[in-house]
Amino acid sequence: MAQADHPPNGAAEASVVFDLVLAGDRVLVDGAFAPAEVAVRDGRIARVAAPGAAFRAAHRVRLTDDEVLIPGLVDTHVHVNEPGRTDWEGFETATRAAAAGGVTTIVDMPLNSIPSTTTVAALAVKRARATGRVFVDVGFWGGIVPGNEAELVPLAEAGVFGFKCFLIDSGVPEFPPVTAEAMERAMAVLAGAHPDSLVIVHAEDAAVIDAAPHPHSRDYADFLASRPDAAEATAITAVIEAARRTGARAHILHLSSAASLDAIARARADGVRLTVETCPHYLALTAEEVPAGAAAFKCCPPIRGAANRDALWGALEAGVIDTVVSDHSPAPAAVKFAGEGDFAVAWGGIASLQLGLAVVWTEARRRGIRLERVVEWMSGAPARLVGLAGKGAIAEGADADLAILAPDEAFTVDAAALQHRHPITAYDGRELVGAVRATYLAGREVDGSVARGRLLRAARSEGGPGDVV
Repeated sequence: MAQADHPPNGAAEASVVFDLVLAGDRVLVDGAFAPAEVAVRDGRIARVAAPGAAFRAAHRVRLTDDEVLIPGLVDTHVHVNEPGRTDWEGFETATRAAAAGGVTTIVDMPLNSIPSTTTVAALAVKRARATGRVFVDVGFWGGIVPGNEAELVPLAEAGVFGFKCFLIDSGVPEFPPVTAEAMERAMAVLAGAHPDSLVIVHAEDAAVIDAAPHPHSRDYADFLASRPDAAEATAITAVIEAARRTGARAHILHLSSAASLDAIARARADGVRLTVETCPHYLALTAEEVPAGAAAFKCCPPIRGAANRDALWGALEAGVIDTVVSDHSPAPAAVKFAGEGDFAVAWGGIASLQLGLAVVWTEARRRGIRLERVVEWMSGAPARLVGLAGKGAIAEGADADLAILAPDEAFTVDAAALQHRHPITAYDGRELVGAVRATYLAGREVDGSVARGRLLRAARSEGGPGDVV
């Protein structure tokens, strides 16, 4: 573990300039690891310098030889579920888990909380519940549901980071899906009033899925057949064409199917304002390895085959996929394992907020992909996606959100030891590499005892990104 030393009391204390200095031989600056000293004052990175800068500080941390310093991760796809389903997760447990995994900023999805974040009033309720309970910084997505078009501009101006919609049943009745036509109308409204606002889409087509077989089964192959590649392809085409016609910014959530990669690349080449994310489970897990009845692996869209996984990695390296985020969607055992292993009944969602970095890095390292690229996909790129200019980089003026990582340290996942609310994860018992040894938020180490996280507003609202609500 990194070693900390404190200056003696007296004259040295009186001459302190910085609050914290972290020094190490491998600090990720400008996309590369190099020796550096990082000096923090008032929650921001004040100086980044070569070793030997002799900064004076109240607290100094020297990284050990097996540690690296990286910017805190930015996870823009997290289901906190509070209020309304706090027994599924909650702000305290979710943000503790985030910090334990090196994540210093999350953006909370508008469901599965009750009320859903589809009105300004509902946003106020969610912010009130989060106040004083978050261990990392938290922003909020708004939602697009039938009948709330008049709420979109007020929600944007209240500081949400964009708007999520489903083109298929969301799984919860209070967040119904919209048609492709309604999605396009919402895009047009937002493109006219706030051109940089994001419309983020769960892109599976309801008609394609309705036509697929849906047997009650413990066989994962049966579940996979119920969510075919064509469902994503059809929905993604609808998103592309709506974004093309309206000029709106559109974002494909949790891409699982490689079948749409060519269409995505063509649309972007044509100038469509389209970005795409995928998730750790699509990059690390395969349909072939899912045991019968193992509902911990169920998610929608589904984990697909090994060749599909390889194609997603290729798209990341080629820049066709922009970000990697968790889609942390936990549930209690009674919900997650409903139906005793029947994939048609069990809740679809993978709990991975604390493990995302290790999961992706383990697989990336196996493929010869550098850690610098993983951090970019999980920190810098998602920060830029939502306009958080002070996040995602170790740079002067940035928020002092940092993580100390031992990239070669192996560990075996114990679901019961994770910080999120329920001891359930598809990675239980899996050996990973990449242990987060410390996380700093605004220059202060997150120890899980004092909730110092801030509630963030998007840049289009009064003030700027990172403003406290």
